[in-house]
Amino acid sequence: MRLASLFSALALGLAACGPTQTTTTPTAVTVPAIYQARVDQGPDGNPIDIPAVRAAYLTERNQRQRVPYNGTEAPGTIVVDPYARVLYDVLEGGEAMRFGVAVGRAGTGFEGSGVIALKRRWPSWTPTQNMINTSPELYAQFARGVAGGADNPLGSRALYLYRGGKDTYYRIHGTMDPSSIGKATSAGCIRLFQQDIMDLFDETEIGTNVKVRSPAESLAMEGRMIETPEGYVVPANDAAALQVQAAPAAGAVTTTTTVASAPTTTITTSPVESAVR
Repeated sequence: MRLASLFSALALGLAACGPTQTTTTPTAVTVPAIYQARVDQGPDGNPIDIPAVRAAYLTERNQRQRVPYNGTEAPGTIVVDPYARVLYDVLEGGEAMRFGVAVGRAGTGFEGSGVIALKRRWPSWTPTQNMINTSPELYAQFARGVAGGADNPLGSRALYLYRGGKDTYYRIHGTMDPSSIGKATSAGCIRLFQQDIMDLFDETEIGTNVKVRSPAESLAMEGRMIETPEGYVVPANDAAALQVQAAPAAGAVTTTTTVASAPTTTITTSPVESAVR
């Protein structure tokens, strides 16, 4: 803007008339079409509005994008990296579609391979007995389950991971809290923006292979990650640009900030949703 104003002043012969004043116009952030509002058919057959994702939640790592992929998994495989907080849908030609995810504690409690054995639109959800026993004030009211719908913590779609014919209780699903994507949560598995899980659901067939990376595999494939003050993770090499100072890492993710305090883990707690299983 400053150069443009200067050139305009020169064209008018006003360059010697004093300082040039410039006006900065805020740049409007456009939400990509894939994250615009949608209307979906709910479990009762009635329409359910899927709100557009706010631009503030669409960070570079959170947005769905086609990227180079250097893993060994075959095209058609879903690769989950809970530590880098991304999910890859592996494509042909050494590429993958990358999605940002939110990760709960259950999302780091499983690693290795499995298959998608079930798919559910607007799935129901029931807290486990252990959840009810541990936090009855939060989960007892939902002991009979929560029917699928706009307020269900599993969101609009869910993919169920099995291994050896048995349910692993590992879920790839939507969310009613889009602000959590890219962050750690108090519990739960792997959640995506509603628009992302809807499209991934349609493209995923029963029997699709899934690979969930271990901390060591994440470190080898993605490099060391650090957590920003906002709760997102970014490659350590990007830390300087984000004014985040990295500290020696004991695992795949290090949480550090420029504030002079001990490293802490940022947990985003979403009542009810935070405990999906």
